[in-house]
Amino acid sequence: MKIRTAKKQDLIQLVEIYNQAIKAQSTATLEPVTFKDRKSWFEDHGQDKHPILVAESENLILGYLYLSPYRPGRSALRQTVEVSYFVDFDHHHKGVGSLLLKACLEKCPGLGIKSLFAILLETNEASINLLKKHGFEQWALLPDVAEIDGIEVGQVYFGRKV
Repeated sequence: MKIRTAKKQDLIQLVEIYNQAIKAQSTATLEPVTFKDRKSWFEDHGQDKHPILVAESENLILGYLYLSPYRPGRSALRQTVEVSYFVDFDHHHKGVGSLLLKACLEKCPGLGIKSLFAILLETNEASINLLKKHGFEQWALLPDVAEIDGIEVGQVYFGRKV
């Protein structure tokens, strides 16, 4: 398994992996996305500051991670970014998420990033455990701000200094 920067031709597989998370209700997005929906998202992630990293094995993308600016346009926050990651369900519990997070943490200093955080549903225990394993701590809780199938759930912010 290797970690590399995403290429345009990866987008089809990235969309498939993201739609798995939507179907499993492990993200606050409720409707499946299409290639067309995610094309501009992909293009907005400049590899020099907010890269998309993929974990790949034998030309198959096992998972991906990306960095997003926090409150764009507010230059005092330029060294703080949000990290998001998704792993193909066939490759859960195989170290893919850990490998992606480790690569991200190693890349952050070179990108000028000092603070990294993830926003997730409080019911996403697998992600919470993964983040804790990599030194993230809970920084905030937004109680009952999301509603999925009539059930309210909170969002948690997990962060760490780089």
